[in-house]
Amino acid sequence: MLNSPDEFSPEILAQLRRLQQKYAADGQDLAAYLEGLYYADYVNYWDYIELDTLLSLQRPLTTIPDERIFIMYHQITELYFKLCLCEYEQIGGLQQPTVGELVLRIGRINRYFENLIDSFDVMVDGMDKQQFLQFRMALMPASGFQSVQYRMIEIASTSLDNLLDKEKRRLLGEAAAYDELMGCIYWKAGATIEETGAKALTLIQFEEKYTQQLTAHAAEYKDRNVWSVLQRLPLEDQQHPRLLRQLKQLDVNVNVNWPLMHFKSAVRYLERDPTAIAATGGTNWKKYLPPKFQKRIFYPQLWSAQEMEDWGKGWVESILEDVRSK
Repeated sequence: MLNSPDEFSPEILAQLRRLQQKYAADGQDLAAYLEGLYYADYVNYWDYIELDTLLSLQRPLTTIPDERIFIMYHQITELYFKLCLCEYEQIGGLQQPTVGELVLRIGRINRYFENLIDSFDVMVDGMDKQQFLQFRMALMPASGFQSVQYRMIEIASTSLDNLLDKEKRRLLGEAAAYDELMGCIYWKAGATIEETGAKALTLIQFEEKYTQQLTAHAAEYKDRNVWSVLQRLPLEDQQHPRLLRQLKQLDVNVNVNWPLMHFKSAVRYLERDPTAIAATGGTNWKKYLPPKFQKRIFYPQLWSAQEMEDWGKGWVESILEDVRSK
């Protein structure tokens, strides 16, 4: 039999009792919250995800149509980076991690990067080359080099030692403070003027805005980065095949496949025989982007000496052949 309009069903009464207990525990009045709910509007999709705001954030500096593609793809990239950082934050908070939890969260990060890597053809083939070469001049000295979230991902992935040039790390010694390590981190050599070695404006601006934030992030993740959390597992679990597979895939995704997609794009748009066009941020992209030169490796303990020696070599040659054949 249906309840009359003035009667509550047993299900609704049960929910009201649960709410009463919840709010009473915090000294709150359920009736006041219910009155607020009466006046609240329904949630809709466009307001919940701030759709109008999101779609208004593309503000080209030129009237060249494909600049909008360039902006939107970079915004999508930064949202994926934020998804990754959500996972790193939860990994860092694991005081008693399990193999299952780490495999789950590192696997999510890998999927985010794989989606980005697979979609990068939007940048490689999705823009008109002539249009890009025109609007890029309005972007100087901005550069993807200045993506702070990518730097935060690197720092959260591994010990800071692995983001330093080996010779600089040797000179600093084992007792080096985190601010000293940050002062020698690899990307500081990525935006320098080739003729003089001086910092490019791209790097100067980046350091002015983010040095303090990145130093604090590095200190926060000193014992919360992925490798540190891994050490909290029992020894036998640290060698679990599924976990090692995800760690190695993360290493390859972040340090080989993702930089190579940028390298592929740079070759497509900036390489002209016999010279190469400089990137907008002043980076020497031919030396900075290829993994075979940087050899950034988050987890050197997981790779053989030969694998580290050959890091990224074959990939670079195949990228060059693929782009030049088009």
